[in-house]
Amino acid sequence: MGTTSKQVMDIKTSKGLSQTSNEELRAWTDKGWEQAMREGNYDRSREHLNFEVQKGGIVTPIDKKRPLTERMAENLASRGIKDPNEGLAEPRFRTVVNFIFGGSTDRMRELAFGNQVVGFESKGGNEHVRRMPEIEEWARDIYRFVADKYGEENIISFIVHCDEKNPHVHCALLPIDQNGKFAFKQIFHGQNRLEFKNYMLALHDELAKVNEKWGLTRGVSVVESGARHRSTEEYRRWLANACVTLEAQLENNRKLLKSLNEELAIAQKKQKSFTTMIDNLKTEKDRLEDELRPLREMQANSESISAEIARKIQSLEYQKAQVEAKLADKEKKLDETNRLLEALREDKADIEQQARELEDKANQSELSWAHNMSYHLNGAMLDTMSQEFTSRYHHLPEETKSLFDDTLICQLAEQGNHVVMVALNLVCGYVDDATTIAQTHGGGGGPSTGWGRRPEDDDREWARRCLAMARKMCAPSVKRKKRM
Repeated sequence: MGTTSKQVMDIKTSKGLSQTSNEELRAWTDKGWEQAMREGNYDRSREHLNFEVQKGGIVTPIDKKRPLTERMAENLASRGIKDPNEGLAEPRFRTVVNFIFGGSTDRMRELAFGNQVVGFESKGGNEHVRRMPEIEEWARDIYRFVADKYGEENIISFIVHCDEKNPHVHCALLPIDQNGKFAFKQIFHGQNRLEFKNYMLALHDELAKVNEKWGLTRGVSVVESGARHRSTEEYRRWLANACVTLEAQLENNRKLLKSLNEELAIAQKKQKSFTTMIDNLKTEKDRLEDELRPLREMQANSESISAEIARKIQSLEYQKAQVEAKLADKEKKLDETNRLLEALREDKADIEQQARELEDKANQSELSWAHNMSYHLNGAMLDTMSQEFTSRYHHLPEETKSLFDDTLICQLAEQGNHVVMVALNLVCGYVDDATTIAQTHGGGGGPSTGWGRRPEDDDREWARRCLAMARKMCAPSVKRKKRM
C-alpha cells in the first residue's frame, strides 16, 4: 500500500432532491444502462458490487424501489418537519448537502477488489469480481463519522458505487439542527466565507483521523485547491448547470433577486392581511366577552335562569370558542409569515451582496479589457505612424526634414525600434542593458548616476520619463549638424 494515497471529500448543496438524484440507485432500464455506459464510465457487470449503508451501519443491497425523493419526504413527515421549498414556484432553500467520499484510485480499488483482476476499461466481463469486506468496513466508518457529526436521522442515503473507475460514497444529508429546523448556514456556512473556509478545513482534518487506519491521508481540500473530485458524469452535469460567465451569473442573480422580491411582496401582503384579521378577531372576541359578562353575572347571582338566557350564553360561548380558534390559527400563520419574511430578507441581503461582488468583478474585467485594448491600440497606432512617417520622410526636401529634427517620430524613423527597446529596459530597471543597446546603435551612453523612478511617479509618468531618457541615450554621441 502506497504512502501517498489521499482522501477525497467533496460537498455540494442543492435545493432538494430531483429525479436525477436517483441515478445513484442505478434504477435504470436496459436502454438507460446502454446510454449510461456509452456516455460515461459505468460498468454494468460490476453493478452487483454496489451497496448502501443504512441506519445502524447495516450494509445492504441498494433499495432501488425507494427513490431518494420519497426517502426525503418520508423522513421529514415522520419527524413533523416541513420542507421549506414545498409550495414555492422555484426552490430557494438549501435543504440537501451532497457529500462524496473516496480516495486515491489505487487505494480505493484495493479496498473494494483486493488483488482480483478487474477490467476497468472494458465496461464488461467483470461479473466474477467479488466485493471485499474492507470497502464495507471503510464505508461503515465514514457513515459513523457523518452520523456522529450531523445526526444519523438526517442521513437520507449513503450509497457506495463500485461500478465506476474509482469506488466512492454518495451521501445525501439534511442540514437540520437539534431543534428540527433546516439550518444549512448555521451548521455549515457560518456568517461569511472565511468561516466557511475554516469550517471545511477543520472538517477535512477530522475526516483524516477516520481515514488514517485505511491508509488515506489528508489531501488538499476543495476549499484550498479549487479541485472538483467528481466522476466524469457528475462533472459533466456540473458544467451543464454552472454559470461559466460573469454575464450569466449576473443574469441568474437578477432572476433570483426578482423572484425574491416577488415572494417578499406576497409575504408582506400576507403579513398585513393576517395582522388585520387578528385585530378584527380580537375586537370580535372583546365584543362577545362584553356581551357575555352581564349574562354570566346574572347566571352566578340567580339560582335559575330562563332557558332563553341559557341558550344565549351557550351560543355566545360557542361563537367565542370559534373566534379564539381562528385567532390562534391566524397568529400561528402570522408567526410563520414573519419567520419567512426574515429569511427572505436575509437571502435578499446575501444575493444583493453577491450582486455587488459580481458587478465589481464585471467592472474590473471591463477595465482590464479596456486597458489591454488601449495598450494594443496604442502600440498599433505607434507602429502605423512610424511606418507611414518613415515611408514618406526620406522623400521630403531637406528643408522640410529639418522641421522634424530632434522629434521622437524622426528618431523612430531613423533608428527603428531601438528607442522603444531602451525605454522598455529602463522601465524594467535594466539600466545596463538599456545602455548597451543604446551604445551598440550609436548612442551616447547611459543615464546619470542616481537616475531612477521617483516616489511621486505613477506608471504613466515613469514610462514618459523612461522614453525621454531613452531618446537622450539613443541620440548620436556626436550630435549631427542641423540642416540648413
